[in-house]
Amino acid sequence: MKIGVLQLNSTIGDYDANRSKLIAAYEQACAGGAEFVIAPELFLCGYPPRDLLLRPDFIEANLTALTDTAKKIGAVPLCVGYVDRSGARPGRSLTNSAAVLQNGTIIWRHDKSLLPTYDVFDEDRYFEPAKSTAPFAFKGRKLAITICEDIWNDEDFWPERLYRRDPVKELIAHGADLILNIAASPWHAGKEQTRLAMLQRVARDEKVPLVQVNLVGANDELIFDGHSVALNRQGEVLALGKGFAEDVFVIEVDGHAAPARTTWPAPEEQLFRALSLGIRDYVHKCGFKSVVLGLSGGIDSALTAVLAVEALGADKVLGVSMPARYSSTGSLTDAELLAKNLGIRYEVLPIEPVFKGVEAQLAKVFAGTKPNEAEENIQSRLRGVTLMALSNKFGSLVLTTGNKSEMAVGYCTLYGDMCGALAVIADVFKTDVYKIARWVNHDRIVIPTDSITKPPSAELRPNQTDQDSLPEYETLDAILQLYVVEHLSKDQIIKRGFAAAVVNDVINKVTFTEYKRRQAAPGLRVSPRAFGMGRRNPIAQRFRATR
Repeated sequence: MKIGVLQLNSTIGDYDANRSKLIAAYEQACAGGAEFVIAPELFLCGYPPRDLLLRPDFIEANLTALTDTAKKIGAVPLCVGYVDRSGARPGRSLTNSAAVLQNGTIIWRHDKSLLPTYDVFDEDRYFEPAKSTAPFAFKGRKLAITICEDIWNDEDFWPERLYRRDPVKELIAHGADLILNIAASPWHAGKEQTRLAMLQRVARDEKVPLVQVNLVGANDELIFDGHSVALNRQGEVLALGKGFAEDVFVIEVDGHAAPARTTWPAPEEQLFRALSLGIRDYVHKCGFKSVVLGLSGGIDSALTAVLAVEALGADKVLGVSMPARYSSTGSLTDAELLAKNLGIRYEVLPIEPVFKGVEAQLAKVFAGTKPNEAEENIQSRLRGVTLMALSNKFGSLVLTTGNKSEMAVGYCTLYGDMCGALAVIADVFKTDVYKIARWVNHDRIVIPTDSITKPPSAELRPNQTDQDSLPEYETLDAILQLYVVEHLSKDQIIKRGFAAAVVNDVINKVTFTEYKRRQAAPGLRVSPRAFGMGRRNPIAQRFRATR
């Protein structure tokens, strides 16, 4: 059987555009000889719709889109994800569902069984799970149609399972001889390889071919990588969809084609492609065309600018240098050189005159006090005011340039460098920023060498460096990885060889900075544990990590 795989990018709530894209891709797959076509989970409404699911008009529009799509489908069936109404009472009023469309009508419906509530997922908030499963009979075969999480509970792959049921094994027990999985599986670094290994194990264990179609694109914080895949009954790869790009392909799952060779780009390239896709979709799906960001001459703003150019084109990016009394000459020249290398518009708008005016305004109130972070943060906030003014005047979104290391410990200024619509690298540790920057320069120097090699500094006081306030980034990031991402206790981290005083200081900073992160721009998620929707800590709380 030839399966058509529609790895597409949908926009939440844009029913007309989603439906048009789906039908065009379906026709392409049919022209390529597909006998059965699959599209991603909740494709018609977009994933994740979150509390739009509480709106009756949103659900009705989704059902209308399904009916209208069915009218365009011919003899070759199309399986697509949508939101259905549930008749089960008591219970939730909606289901995360798949429909098979053929010859102008809906011929079969199936609901998702396993509803994730961990990390970024909250599906049990909205949906009622399927109580039973059954294969779909087609051309003498029994198709095990599953929806994303339904295939993520294999007891032989996961050391600890989250669910008591395994819908795949239930379907195989009912005689299913081909597994189809429609998915919206969000990406983080390394996820594509874990997903593939898991799917290969399922195909080998059940001894049937398996095809998964995965969503591609970005919606708010979440990035979907695609990498749809077709496997034979030995778990060997027959076809692998593109990463971070739309793709349509047709694959014969029962033939004797030689397995495809699977190679993965370097981790730095995967992160770069994911982040640039995240910018592109966030800007375009929010209805904007261009961005503006501050260029400090440092590595964080440099990498953010490179990503923005990759995502939108040089003509859609404005870089702004905003020097003050502590800005070094090197920072200005590095910012200018970066802008020249990228071919973006570059403006120098000094904040020093305004800074002096604010100092004069506060002189009486501040009399008798020593300069501290109050004066430092005024500079950062004046830069935020400048960027937001440019945004308002020209309709460009402001990109913030802070990294995950800074966001974790509060080395950032509310209403200053945190001002903006999207925090591009807020889930990238500083040490990884350096790795990606070096990858960017692997063919030619794009990011000035000095931006990579000089000691990082906010330049808000004389001769300031980040390490005046923070441990070396290699140490800081290692502790943050263990505490924030892996949830190790203070004592466990200290036993890894880190100084107790440093661990205590870092953890305290993470705890006390929660209020800042709650007010930050949404950040693109590229790690297993990002700040934001996947990490829901209270601000007002008195629990402290103990030994």
